[in-house]
Amino acid sequence: MNPKALLEAALFVSDQPLSLERLSKIVGVGSEEEIKNLIEQIKQELVREDRGVELIETPEGYELRVKQPYREKVAKLAPLSDLSDGMLRTLGIIAFKQPIKQSIIVRYQGNKTYGYVKTLEEKGLIKTEPYKRTKLITTTPDFERYFGKSKEEVKSMLGNEIKNK
Repeated sequence: MNPKALLEAALFVSDQPLSLERLSKIVGVGSEEEIKNLIEQIKQELVREDRGVELIETPEGYELRVKQPYREKVAKLAPLSDLSDGMLRTLGIIAFKQPIKQSIIVRYQGNKTYGYVKTLEEKGLIKTEPYKRTKLITTTPDFERYFGKSKEEVKSMLGNEIKNK
């Protein structure tokens, strides 16, 4: 398997920056120096003006990003890229605790929860139903399709993240 192609694929699919250590494990290359060399090769290939993405280094690691001139034109192709951190936290709470009462989420996140819930429901990721004086919230099949995992798999992944913190 081509290490440079594997490195590029990992950077492409990751939703967060990847550290040298993590990239080294993914690619199976022994030294971080070799990974840096592969990263530099990819950067040089992407620096040409006719390419739409760039490889950048952040404090958390390396990531592929759409170049600035193209971002606005392609943003609508990633329908959930406009979800704020608060909405993502709300969605994570719902996925982990579902079914969950909206009033409990409000205790965690405050009054902004009402707006988050409304937007997430409009996007089809969650559904609400009246429950006493609040709402009972669960994820939808669209949530599972978007993330490519069942709600049980997502719950398990979130549980592992919580344990590791």
